[in-house]
Amino acid sequence: MIGIVVSRADSASEHIGEQLLALGDFEREGDGVYRADGFELREFDDLHIDLADPAAAFDDPDYVVVVSRHAGDTGPLLTAHHTGNFGEAEYGGEDRSLAAACPNAHREVVAALREHAPDGYEVGMECTHHGPTEVSAPSMFVELGSGEDEWNDPEGARAVAQAVLDLRGVDAREERALVAFGGGHYAPRPTRIVEETDWGVGHVAADWCLEDLGDPEAHSDVIERMFAASGAEHAVVDGEKPAVDRVVAELGHRVVSETWVRETDGVPLALARSVETHVGTVDDGLRFGEPAADYDGEYAVVDFPADLLDAVHATDPEAAVDAAAETALAYATDENGNRLAGPAAFADGDAYDAFLDRAAEILAREYEVAREDGELTATREAFDPAAASELGVPEGPKFGQLAGGETVDVDGTEVRPADVTRTETTTVSVGFRERTRERVRRPSDAEGKGN
Repeated sequence: MIGIVVSRADSASEHIGEQLLALGDFEREGDGVYRADGFELREFDDLHIDLADPAAAFDDPDYVVVVSRHAGDTGPLLTAHHTGNFGEAEYGGEDRSLAAACPNAHREVVAALREHAPDGYEVGMECTHHGPTEVSAPSMFVELGSGEDEWNDPEGARAVAQAVLDLRGVDAREERALVAFGGGHYAPRPTRIVEETDWGVGHVAADWCLEDLGDPEAHSDVIERMFAASGAEHAVVDGEKPAVDRVVAELGHRVVSETWVRETDGVPLALARSVETHVGTVDDGLRFGEPAADYDGEYAVVDFPADLLDAVHATDPEAAVDAAAETALAYATDENGNRLAGPAAFADGDAYDAFLDRAAEILAREYEVAREDGELTATREAFDPAAASELGVPEGPKFGQLAGGETVDVDGTEVRPADVTRTETTTVSVGFRERTRERVRRPSDAEGKGN
C-alpha cells in the first residue's frame, strides 16, 4: 500500500488531493482518511515539512508520497525529490539527517509526470532538501510549482494526481540505485540518468548541500546514510571532488561515471561485475552487447585474432563493432568505442561462431572468404604500388586510376591494372579457444550488492 500525504496548510497539496479523490475511486473511511486499491490518502492540518513521521499515521505503507507545492523562480514545473538535511535543519526535520528514499518509485513518478504534464510545464527532479527526515517508511515529495498561478491550476494538480496514481503496484526500490554528489539544485546529471536509463537515483547532494555538510571525512556518517537510505552501492559525482571520492571508497562503495551507468543499463549487475574483472572496465573501453540484457549463465572470454580485427576494420569499422554488439555479451574497445580492441565475452561457442559469420560477411565485400578447420582465409586482388613504380607509373592520380581498375598510359606504354596487382591473403586461426570461463554470480550468492 502507498500512503499519500495531503497538507491542508498547502493550497497546492489540497488541490492535488481533490484531483486524487476525483480520479482514484477512493472511499472515505473517516475524517480526512480515504482508501482506494493500493492507496491510502490522509489529510493533515500541519504543513508537511513539519510532520515528524507521516508514515506512522498509515497502516504499514510500502512508501509514502507527499503531494506538495514547489516554490521558486522556475515557472510551471512538476518535480519530485527525496527529503533530508545535509547541514542544519532550516525547513523541518533534524540536522544532518536523511529520510529513507524510494529510488524506483521516484524514477517512475518522474516518467509519469512527463507523460501527464500539461502544455507549458517542465518536468524534473531536485536534490535532497528539507524535512521531514525521521520517516519510518521510504518517502518522497511530488510537487506542483512554482507559484500561485500553478498551485491553483487544476490541470497541473490533475497531472500530479495522475502521476501518483500511476505508482500503483510500483515497488519503492529495485537493485539499481545510485546516489549523486555535486551539480545544481535541479540535478541535471541525475535527471538524465533517471529519464534515460533503468537506474534509480536516491539521495542527491548538490554543491550547495555539500557546502552545508562541510568536511566529508568529518561527516562520513551522513554520506554512509545516503547510501543506506537509498539502498545504493554506487555513486555518480559531478565535478572534481576528491574528498567525496575518498570517503565513498573508504565506506566500501564505488564512484562510477555516467558512461558506466549508461553501459550497464539493462545489464545484470552480477554480469557487469564479473566481466569488468575478466575483460576490462567500462572506463577503459568495455562495452556490453545486446545479449547481455537480463543474461544469467556462464560465459567465456576469448581474444579476437588481431589480424582478423585489422582486416574487418579496414573493410567497415562500424559494421565490425556492430557485429560484436549483436553477438557478444561484452567486448573491449578503443578509440571511444569505435574499434574492437581484443578480448570479448561470449555466452558460448555458438555465439562466437555467430560473430565470425558476421565478420566473414563484412570481409566478403572485398575478399574471397573461406572457413575450414578452425581457420578463416580472406583473399583478394589488390593494387601493388611497388609494381606500379617499377613500371614507371608516377605516384599521384595514375596510382588512383590503376587502383580503381583503369588502364593508364606511361610514356606511350599502356599499364593495365592486372600488371600492378598482387594477391593478398589473410589467414587467421578462429577456433573457439576460451581464455577464461566464468559463471555469473547472482546477487543471492555474491558478496553484497552493486560493488
